[in-house]
Amino acid sequence: MQVDVFTLFPEWFDWMRRPRHLVNADLELRAFNYRDYTPLTAGQVDDAPYGGGPGMVVRVDVVAAALEAVYGEAAETVRTRRRVIVMSPRGRMLNDAIVRELADAPALTILCGRYEGFDERVHTVLASDVISIGPYVLAGGEIPAMTIVDAVGRRLPGALGNRASLDDESFSPGLGGGTEYPHYTRPGTFLGVGVPDVLLSGDHGAIARWRSAHLGPIADADQ
Repeated sequence: MQVDVFTLFPEWFDWMRRPRHLVNADLELRAFNYRDYTPLTAGQVDDAPYGGGPGMVVRVDVVAAALEAVYGEAAETVRTRRRVIVMSPRGRMLNDAIVRELADAPALTILCGRYEGFDERVHTVLASDVISIGPYVLAGGEIPAMTIVDAVGRRLPGALGNRASLDDESFSPGLGGGTEYPHYTRPGTFLGVGVPDVLLSGDHGAIARWRSAHLGPIADADQ
């Protein structure tokens, strides 16, 4: 899968080319700076909002120019070939089902905003999806974009040593949408706190029942 991120801080994504699961995954990660393609002078990418108010808004023509330069086609047609995602608090709340959906896409383009966000026409004319990682505001879309890259990347072929683990982890259908049971390893005792006896029993049936009984809450399907 090819994942392209458009941002004012492409160097922030350099570290994402180092984690083993992303290095081993069938993933090509590229990052592009809006300022390198802006049609405006002095590297300008934003402007004051119509109607007044505080803050600045990233211009739609700047985003379009970057898309056209990278993909060699009209900006509004890019979304017909690849998923173009705007990171915004107003978007669909990211969950496991959406991660699985995105992992099945042939290519992703993630648009990271700054300041007061994007001109609304970036959402309606250039993008095909709007996604949020939670009901709070960050300074920009870079951390949400990293969240998508990491979550999607670990689902790609080669990322994990045993892909079966994807079917038995938090929020997966294998666990009924709940979070995983507690895990323990050595040492057997730490500060007087030991390991549940059942996990040391060798009784796999009892262990399975214990784990099933200790699953966490099911995620809100509306998020």
